[in-house]
Amino acid sequence: MSEKSGIITFKGNPMTLVGPELKVGDVAPDFAVVDNSLAPATLATYAGKVKIISAVPSLDTPVCDTETRRFNQEAASLPGNIVVLTVSLDLPFAQKRWCGAAGIEKVVTLSDYRDRSFGLGYGVLIKELLLLTRAVFVLDADNIIRYIQIVPEVTAEPDYAAVIAAAKALI
Repeated sequence: MSEKSGIITFKGNPMTLVGPELKVGDVAPDFAVVDNSLAPATLATYAGKVKIISAVPSLDTPVCDTETRRFNQEAASLPGNIVVLTVSLDLPFAQKRWCGAAGIEKVVTLSDYRDRSFGLGYGVLIKELLLLTRAVFVLDADNIIRYIQIVPEVTAEPDYAAVIAAAKALI
């Protein structure tokens, strides 16, 4: 498995990402994750939709909490053919509890805890922490990657406006 350094930091400390370096125009790798009811989810689960996939280290941290709440607000005004997925290594039970407490209804939370297929396939698994780095991918309805944002400092928020604009440009 390839490793990449010099892309992200966590609290100012350089970290290593494991997996490929995906590019805009690539076919998105499939993944096998589970939803909050432990049901399997893959790219096919969201076939025909534009997908905003937000990778976060853990919903139980302040920046991930803020980011997911913001995407939930943004999703409320997006057309029905755009789905917002938040992927973390949190257990599905913790994701479900957090979503209930936070009133998250428009964002779908998915857990990559079983085999880290999303993290490894998208090159966003942090070797030193065994968590996902903060990143956002926008896929078109045919699962072609149309936008990538790897947030350079894991504790910083993504550029929401750029993500939403990239998704809206696909409809």
